Amino acid sequence: MNPKEIMLTAAKALDGKKAQDLRVLAIGDLSILADYFVLATGTSTTQVKALADEVDYQLSRQGVEPARREGYGSAAWILLDYGSVVVHVFQPESREFYNLDKLWSDGTPVDVAGLLKGEEAE
Repeated sequence: MNPKEIMLTAAKALDGKKAQDLRVLAIGDLSILADYFVLATGTSTTQVKALADEVDYQLSRQGVEPARREGYGSAAWILLDYGSVVVHVFQPESREFYNLDKLWSDGTPVDVAGLLKGEEAE
């Protein structure tokens, strides 16, 4: 799968499990870390884990495994690193504290709502 397909699969998985404040930032022009950051919020540790598990499951079904999974112990911030796409699932307090939305504000927002409706991105 290419980075855009990985990002779209992750966004759809998060949306399907009712993630809050779902955002995708294209950061490929800013950093060698990844092409996309997918950011989402869950309302509890249980939902944060369920959101991350759903992304992991949906991408695993397509043969895509993360290089790293971090944060399952506390579930305050779970990170799934797919190389070109990094998925961040937060509890509200952690998302506010780490504020990746602001830290990476130079990234290009991707219209997730349009993507989830099947419209073409960028």
